[in-house]
Amino acid sequence: MSKQFGFDLRLARRKSGFTQCDVAHLIESHQSNIVALEKGEHLPTLEQICALSLVFGRSFEGLFAEVIENARERVRGNLPSLPDKCAETALATNRKANLQRLERRLLANNGTGHDS
Repeated sequence: MSKQFGFDLRLARRKSGFTQCDVAHLIESHQSNIVALEKGEHLPTLEQICALSLVFGRSFEGLFAEVIENARERVRGNLPSLPDKCAETALATNRKANLQRLERRLLANNGTGHDS
């Protein structure tokens, strides 16, 4: 899933001097979950990300960058096949302009997903 996040987590834990058991206790999890996170077998929940950020005093932007890029690719892949039928409502007056802005954001690859 996320080898980079697992690597970052293991490195942060080792630098802090914490054991997997310490981290599991602090974030109210099980040691086996910490092992799985460090191996990249699954991603942490949002609550676990927040707790880990507090425990280590840092953000895990590498995780978010990877997740955002995967989402960017999925949305970009879905954009060309967006059905025209979706535009048949009165609320779709700005649809074309917003789809163009979305495409520009996806192609910009600036990592934020927001208009500048």
